[in-house]
Amino acid sequence: MFTVFSLAEKLGGEVIGDGNAILTGVAPADQAQAGHLTFAEKASFLDAAEKSAATAILVPMGFESSMKTLIRVKDPRVAMAKVLPLFFPEEEYPSGIHPSAVVDPTAVVHPSASIGPHCVIGADVTIGERSALIGGNHIGRGCKIGQDVRLHPNVVLYSRTQIGNRVSIHSGSTIGADGYGYVFDQGQHRKMPQVGNVIIHDDVEIGSNTSIDRGALGATIIGQGTKIDNLVHVAHNVVMGRHCLIMGQVGFAGSTHLSDYVVIASQSGIAGHLKLGPQAKIGAKSGVMRDIPAGETVLGYPAAPDKQAKRQWIAMAQLPDALKRIKELEKQVAQLSKSES
Repeated sequence: MFTVFSLAEKLGGEVIGDGNAILTGVAPADQAQAGHLTFAEKASFLDAAEKSAATAILVPMGFESSMKTLIRVKDPRVAMAKVLPLFFPEEEYPSGIHPSAVVDPTAVVHPSASIGPHCVIGADVTIGERSALIGGNHIGRGCKIGQDVRLHPNVVLYSRTQIGNRVSIHSGSTIGADGYGYVFDQGQHRKMPQVGNVIIHDDVEIGSNTSIDRGALGATIIGQGTKIDNLVHVAHNVVMGRHCLIMGQVGFAGSTHLSDYVVIASQSGIAGHLKLGPQAKIGAKSGVMRDIPAGETVLGYPAAPDKQAKRQWIAMAQLPDALKRIKELEKQVAQLSKSES
């Protein structure tokens, strides 16, 4: 529970209206009740917010209302990202080890960490302060888990995986499984042992049912602040830079390097041994078969610069009509040839 004034102070915002009004929650305009804060990031949304039962509206600078108390901020979406944890704080887990957990005697678990039901913690594992294994987690030999980490149910870390601080990995994800490596020998595929590991730096979030394979020799690396969506596959020795955004159902072949701030939209496939430059952007359902320079946006399969890809799509859409015109011209040419003969 906050007053409008106290909440605005936390956001660095400006109050227009009753700053002493009490806010008890957050809701979209069509569901807001008295005591709720709603938001209108565009002028077109303000009318619905004003007609709602909400007590106050979070808006950009310059907005006015004769009907509602406003909290004006530079960026309402950023402000909302700060507001939501105040009303919906992350669940806390009690420190200690659940009786059903199996912990190797050589593991070092910080007393403030929480080890949930049916977790298995292998030899030489270290788990840092306030980290929580929520349940059913298997942590392989030699893994290192930093501070304030959250491993949601059924996350598996294979041996020697390294997890930084404030990392969140959602249910069903597997980190450090074998990379896909085989050599053809005398009529059969011989497995190439994958003896590397996975290193995940600070402030990374990984969605559910994602698989990140360990390196063949070195490490598969996920850079600081990178966010990976659900159902993503990262092959061996991929290196991601800082603050990349990877949407759902993206697949990476081995040894591709992403620089900082790369964005890859859903259902894209990235071939192996490529380099994606800083701030490169990959459109949805793209097939990337070449290096992408810094700052370039590509689309399609195979992926091409966005303007070129759009021209190709327009041209493809015009092909049926073009074929009709060609057939008509062919008929005319044939008729002319007959008349001349």
